[in-house]
Amino acid sequence: MPRKLTALDRMRIERLVWTLDQRLYDLPRASRVAKRREVRANLLEAAADRGASEALRRLGGSGALAREYLGAEFGDRPHHSWTAAACFAALVPLFLFGGLSEVSSAYAQALTAGHAASGTYTWTGVSYLQSPLTFTVDHSQVTQAGGAFTPIVYVLWAVGTIVCGRLWRVLPLSSSTKRTPATES
Repeated sequence: MPRKLTALDRMRIERLVWTLDQRLYDLPRASRVAKRREVRANLLEAAADRGASEALRRLGGSGALAREYLGAEFGDRPHHSWTAAACFAALVPLFLFGGLSEVSSAYAQALTAGHAASGTYTWTGVSYLQSPLTFTVDHSQVTQAGGAFTPIVYVLWAVGTIVCGRLWRVLPLSSSTKRTPATES
């Protein structure tokens, strides 16, 4: 006799499906959605037969299930992460812009602190990260020019994105590097 699912049972099932979905973000969207729907349908059916608690207990945690799905999709080797690469690629320039603008702002404030200086001042910036900055002070009004990222920042940014996301693993293995089981003669 099928059991009636309560709102709490449905919420527990949806919580597991949602956490599974979060752990499967490295999969292509269509594959992730299909797996999510399959797990939800199986859990609802099992919960109607045996109860939600028993269905969730027999399934196990979302972490183990996600590892199985990811292993089936990418194999047992560690896989790439577009999410990690995108976060690194977006956040590093954000923090660099913020930090370097604060440093240049502090230098500009130091030029006008204490007395009304006038003239043009050049500051080398943060070595290896930015080009020299030119500050023009006229009656306590400061304008600045320069301070662009140096080429080494762009190289480190690209290398860091590739390393953080393990993007070299996107490339297919060549036939000479694929491991095949040894056959006995």
